[in-house]
Amino acid sequence: MIGISFTQKTLAARKRIALVAHDHCKIFLLDWAERQKDKLAQHELVATGTTGLLLQQRLDLPVESMISGPLGGDQQLGARIAEQRVDMLVFFWDPFEPQPHDPDIKALLRVAAVWNIPVACNECSADYLLSSPLMDQAHEHRIPDYATYLLGRG
Repeated sequence: MIGISFTQKTLAARKRIALVAHDHCKIFLLDWAERQKDKLAQHELVATGTTGLLLQQRLDLPVESMISGPLGGDQQLGARIAEQRVDMLVFFWDPFEPQPHDPDIKALLRVAAVWNIPVACNECSADYLLSSPLMDQAHEHRIPDYATYLLGRG
C-alpha cells in the first residue's frame, strides 16, 4: 500500500467480534453461533440491530446491538473498526440477493481490510477463524500508522 506506513498492534486474547448477517443468512449465523456458543462466550460481541437482538435471544449472551445495517449499523461497525474497537468481523452476506445498502457493505469490508482484521464471510471461514490457535491468545498484526500519516499531512 503506497503512501501509508504501518505499525504493529496487539490484538488481546479476548476479542471484540462483530457479527452481521443479511436477512436470508440470519438463520445460518444463528445456527453457527449456537454451535460456537462456548467459544463466543469468551469474547465481547457486537452486532447490527436485528442480528444482535436475535443472537442475544438465541444464545443468552450479552450482545451490544448497533442500529439495523441498512439504517447505518454497517457504518457504525466500520467506525469501530477504524477506531480499533472491533478485532474480528463475521459477516454472513447473501451473494444471491442485491442489497439496497451495498455501498455500506463494501465500505465495511474495505475498512476491515485496511485495518487488517480477520474477516469471515461464511460458516466455513468463521469456523476456521474460531478454531485458530490465535483466537484465544494475544496476537501481533500490522495496521496503518495513523499518527505518522497525520504528521506527513503538513
